[in-house]
Amino acid sequence: MSEKGIYIGVAALMLVLLMTAALLALRRARRSRPSGMDLMEGHEFEYYCADLLRRVGFLEVEVTRGSGDYGVDILAEMGGVTYAVQCKRYDGPVGVKAVQEVYAGRDYYDRMVGVVMTNQYFTRPAVEVAQKLKILLWDRGYLESMLEE
Repeated sequence: MSEKGIYIGVAALMLVLLMTAALLALRRARRSRPSGMDLMEGHEFEYYCADLLRRVGFLEVEVTRGSGDYGVDILAEMGGVTYAVQCKRYDGPVGVKAVQEVYAGRDYYDRMVGVVMTNQYFTRPAVEVAQKLKILLWDRGYLESMLEE
């Protein structure tokens, strides 16, 4: 290979590395910027989640009353399956407590499936407990994919 070829190869490699770094920086900036759901207060987020469920095909979507809801913010149905949903609009990861709340609320409301929806992500212990208790965890990425549908 000629010296000129080596310089062209090195320049091409540097261009690829710069473009990759720029893409990663752009992705990081998008993730760190709060979206609309991050700026909502808790009760507003519950109605946001209820609207999202309706848009993706859930029926009989009902937001429960604020206090004394037994750990369930939304009741819904899809395809004959009934859901009890706990909504958590947090600034950091969602822990075990939210999973425990919807687990109890699912039985209280006699629903088939319990779900925790959040604008964030879940701690490892929350994921482990949810798997054991058969509770679905719908994190920020899942909500964003629902928005794209």
